[in-house]
Amino acid sequence: MKTKRTKIAALLKSTQQDVEVVAKGWVRTKRGNKQVNFIALNDGSSINSIQVVADPELIGEDVLKNITTGASISVTGKLVASQGAGQSVEISASQIEVLGVADPEKYPLQPKKHSFEFLREIAHLRPRTNTFGAVFRIRHAMSFAVHKFFNDKGFYYWHTPFVTGSDAEGAGEMFRVSTLDPINPPLTEEGNIDYSKDFFGKETNLTVSGQLEGELGALALGEIYTFGPTFRAENSNTTRHLSEFWMIEPEMAFYDLTDNMDLAEEFLQFLCQYALDNCTDDLAFLEKRLLDEEKLKPANERSEMSLTEKLKFVVDNEFIRLTYTEAIDILKNSKPNKKKKFQFPVEGWGTDLQSEHERYLVEKHFKKPVILTDYPKDIKAFYMRMNDDGNTVGAMDILFPGIGEIVGGSQREERLDVLTSRMAEMNIPEEEMDWYLDTRRFGTAPHSGFGLGFERLMIFVTGLSNIRDVIPFPRTPGSAAF
Repeated sequence: MKTKRTKIAALLKSTQQDVEVVAKGWVRTKRGNKQVNFIALNDGSSINSIQVVADPELIGEDVLKNITTGASISVTGKLVASQGAGQSVEISASQIEVLGVADPEKYPLQPKKHSFEFLREIAHLRPRTNTFGAVFRIRHAMSFAVHKFFNDKGFYYWHTPFVTGSDAEGAGEMFRVSTLDPINPPLTEEGNIDYSKDFFGKETNLTVSGQLEGELGALALGEIYTFGPTFRAENSNTTRHLSEFWMIEPEMAFYDLTDNMDLAEEFLQFLCQYALDNCTDDLAFLEKRLLDEEKLKPANERSEMSLTEKLKFVVDNEFIRLTYTEAIDILKNSKPNKKKKFQFPVEGWGTDLQSEHERYLVEKHFKKPVILTDYPKDIKAFYMRMNDDGNTVGAMDILFPGIGEIVGGSQREERLDVLTSRMAEMNIPEEEMDWYLDTRRFGTAPHSGFGLGFERLMIFVTGLSNIRDVIPFPRTPGSAAF
């Protein structure tokens, strides 16, 4: 009977020995001499490779010469106690088949340190590296954890459209979707492009958020969440921006702002605990890598917390809650502000907080995650519920160490007259949003929601500093390869 392949992660955990196994994967390294060869084999199931011990006489020099870094092989042999340090078992090979060669003159991932900039140029191959293998396994685990959290709470997974005629953020930075002839499009009598002749009969774009459609689901099913890609045509080349990114956006009927904050705090703590419980090896690898990098930085630029300490910082601390107004007072009177150490000085109420301000509150002042509430209406979106003071809205942002804002949300404005008044203030045409306003006309109810940028979460969980390194194929201005 043919022995079936066993994944390397399972082999490394196995308590059985002297049993025949089959392992398949890609060669990380090969070393040895005429008497014995040692092959590090990895199949992506674990950050750890398994050592394959090969006798050149038994396996054949003609086979071994094609076993180079990057080659794909199938190994049959006995699982035996390892003679070396680092793992308890290894494979004593009786047969090796080369499934796919990798020319060492051309294969770009030779066993040496590569820069992230170089690896982005070969994003189709970078998942084979230890670092990116770890990142993308964690990305899977976090995706599963998102679905588990909401499913276990009785939320419904709500699929919102990628193609939309509305601009949820009012930002206007959207990718147009059209099938019109780009050279000779149909024109109106006024000489403008006639989108009534387009595929959807109107001007459409790729969505920047599923929130507005998510509200429709919540006001029928009670509690929903979206989890999908969103798109923004913002010409920004920073380490924090992508043109295509994934968003998690729960919307809940009958939730006020406090309910919203409670859910978001529980959600973030669940995700961090899930990573600690289920991504141990990958986190340990990334943590060591980060510690090595930190040693190269000047002492005043080093992080005060390791990767796992940051995750535990979220899990173990109750989040501090305070208003935007209270935060402005703290920041205005802080030493960095008085000594002009902030890049963006805090001059007073109405200041749009920057990452440096948010991090100061979390890392220096409170030393706990922070939730800020009740922001000035002028720096927030039209759909956020107006507070009784007429100047602030029932918004909430959650701030984390090392990253600043990670979640943004609010109680939504359920009062039709207040909502239409806000839309008029912000020049949002009612006729285009008539479907949205219907939820306020027919059985309106208090409701709330928030958004978590999945790649922002991934930066926090993995400790990587560039958002382009936590998504398999980053889409940025001027870059849509692979």
